[in-house]
Amino acid sequence: MKIEGLAGCFEKTGGLFYFARMCSKIRLHAHGSLPAEYWEMLGRGFDGRTCRYLKITYEALRDQVLAGASDREALAWCYENGRHLTEEEILIYNSFMSKRGWHDDETDEFIPAMIREYGLPENGSVLTDFDLIEMDEGRWYPDMWRDAWRPT
Repeated sequence: MKIEGLAGCFEKTGGLFYFARMCSKIRLHAHGSLPAEYWEMLGRGFDGRTCRYLKITYEALRDQVLAGASDREALAWCYENGRHLTEEEILIYNSFMSKRGWHDDETDEFIPAMIREYGLPENGSVLTDFDLIEMDEGRWYPDMWRDAWRPT
């Protein structure tokens, strides 16, 4: 489902995948534009993992975003109030997030179940959670992951 204003998983903020998506979900939810099927995972799943990695709470980040912080300002706040990530920690985070679902505990059951639930093609193109999300929301293309890893 395509949602206007919802950032993709591979969009970077300060080199970090997913952070822009989490911030956009916060804004869309506050404005009543985030579909109800997304509400249950607000602050959980990848949102929760991202916040825990940054050593901040989702609620505190949400408050910053809703107070008007841009994505970059919100990440700077996380670095000041949680932990500042090194280039290597960003690499580790991006590697984990972008490969979740591939050769792990989600591979055999979760990924195939979600492919069927979303009505996506069962042709081997969906390997990760990011693939599922990007394909479901209409942004996915075969080299998306490769393009995301190119230096900007």
